[in-house]
Amino acid sequence: MSISDYELIEAWKKVLKLSRLEAGQNVTILTSAATHPQTLACALIATQAMGAVVNRLDLPPVNGEKAFSRDSLSYLGTTPLTGNRSAIAALKESDLVLDLMTLLFSPEQHDILTSGTKILLAVEPPEVLARLVPTEEDRTRVLSAASKIGCAREMRVHSQAGTSLVCPLGEFGPTAEYGFVDEPGRWDHWPSGFALTYPNDRTTHGTIVIDRGDILLPQKRYVSDPIQLTVENGYATRIEGGVDAALLRDYMETFGDPEGYAISHIGWGLQSRARWSTLGLYDREATIGMDARAFEGNFLFSLGPNNEGGGTRTTTCHIDIPLRACTVELDGKPVVKEGRVIPTLNDKS
Repeated sequence: MSISDYELIEAWKKVLKLSRLEAGQNVTILTSAATHPQTLACALIATQAMGAVVNRLDLPPVNGEKAFSRDSLSYLGTTPLTGNRSAIAALKESDLVLDLMTLLFSPEQHDILTSGTKILLAVEPPEVLARLVPTEEDRTRVLSAASKIGCAREMRVHSQAGTSLVCPLGEFGPTAEYGFVDEPGRWDHWPSGFALTYPNDRTTHGTIVIDRGDILLPQKRYVSDPIQLTVENGYATRIEGGVDAALLRDYMETFGDPEGYAISHIGWGLQSRARWSTLGLYDREATIGMDARAFEGNFLFSLGPNNEGGGTRTTTCHIDIPLRACTVELDGKPVVKEGRVIPTLNDKS
């Protein structure tokens, strides 16, 4: 169901206040052909109402002839900022960039962040943004989980479906996504709500079973036939199963890049207002599936690059896969038990 401009403007104001936007600061709204017009219009009003100096930078789309999906996360090649020095300079001069285009996993984004500019990605439909406005409690809970990850040296994941995965940790730090940018040089995604890290390169091993009802992204489909991944030395070396496995294998083969099979980020969802079932209510091109990525208690793992976490591996292939009913352990201590987050004293939910 659609929402009013008033509701979305109020949602923007809440997120901008959490992101510590102050009067007189420079905000650049980054857009492209796929930017939702209501999201843009309400962002313009909200930022101006809060006294910001507001610019809009609209850039043409790229990679359309290479990607096999219209999803903005389905192909991580060049971005509209690649080689665009004047645009990059403008963004570096901004206090805050509202990314309504998607710069994720790009060197240009890293470059902009190092200047102290904050970047907030917001590309979900307006009603999803309004339903999943982040809170201070989200931040507290996600930071608590990220702290646990940062202290751990091993993550183990297992499930009754057959997952049994060992992920050595320590090479890369944790990442906390709670939906707003309250520090210089911070990137985040509205909506979100999960903690993650990247395992030590080329060390993850075991078996991952993507069970019935688990989700493939960017395919944005619920698996109906279990898929078994064999993971050796940090890479998925076999993808076995029925039709769903064949579809996944065929999609990954289109990239022609062995790095696309590497285990990328690993972590778990912490957003109690996100729902596993929401993806089934949307047309595939209407959402990028943040409910699926963030719903509480999932084990979210990815295949593809690790440069977002500080690694050197880049690839145009990026697949996110949230699993249900998994147990996640850090150094032998469970933090998620069969799909339910184990609360701690620092958590607020």
